[in-house]
Amino acid sequence: MNEKNLTSMSGYVLLAIGLLLLLASVVLVIVGIPVVKAGDSWLLWLSGLAFFAGITVLSGLSVINPNEAVVTTFFGDYIGTMKQNGLRWVNPFYTKKKISLRARNLNGQNLKVNDKTGNPIEIAAVVVWQVSDTAKALFEVDDYTLFVQIQSEAAVRYLANSHAYDNNEDEEAKITLRDTTGKINDVLEAELNERLARAGVTIIEARISHLAYAPEIAGAMLQRQQASAVVAARRQIVDGAVGMVEMALERLAEKNVVHLDEERKAAMVSNLLVVLCGEKNVSPVVNAGTLYQ
Repeated sequence: MNEKNLTSMSGYVLLAIGLLLLLASVVLVIVGIPVVKAGDSWLLWLSGLAFFAGITVLSGLSVINPNEAVVTTFFGDYIGTMKQNGLRWVNPFYTKKKISLRARNLNGQNLKVNDKTGNPIEIAAVVVWQVSDTAKALFEVDDYTLFVQIQSEAAVRYLANSHAYDNNEDEEAKITLRDTTGKINDVLEAELNERLARAGVTIIEARISHLAYAPEIAGAMLQRQQASAVVAARRQIVDGAVGMVEMALERLAEKNVVHLDEERKAAMVSNLLVVLCGEKNVSPVVNAGTLYQ
């Protein structure tokens, strides 16, 4: 079922007609009381007819606010959706139901799930959504707001199960849950749009609002991250130290400052690496003799 546009009339003229009919019914009652005493009641019947007609005309009026729609049905058949703002009038026998077209926020609760590698994590998402097809929202699902809530939770669980927490868990993963480029949010948005299309809902924006390891493994994972950071820092220090040693040996040979055999080169390399890679300041030992003493 797809949304159909329903053209409605301006309600101001019909409002005036309805009020005039109600006023006419009151006047006819006042005028008809003496006639009833005389044994004739046709004015009262006319008054009742005017009152019924006025109520019928007024029941067809609807006030539609901005970003709001009115869905109409007639004995179970979907007629169409009115989206014109203001005071509108349609067939008074139509059943009318208002539905908001404004953007809404869904702040998901923290979910405890397993990521792709099996690690328990906590994850939550914020979803901005709005109704784009009123017919699907009201007639394809039982409660579209509850449908959005449940399907959003299911999509977040599926996202967590399909991706690793970070590259430390899966080095070959192109997109992880901790992705900072926004690609993981695009994946979540696409998944939500696919799930909520049946309810006539469009996702404006979807972002992960909370992501952390579960408390039972948070300490171990923190130690692992710290160890990885230390190893990465040491690797960078060693790479830099090796480059400086190579440069020192090349400059000494180029300037012809000193001639070193292989054993002395090895000793020099060892000393330079200790100086460059050590965590604490090195206390140098001055050799006042020859190079070989």
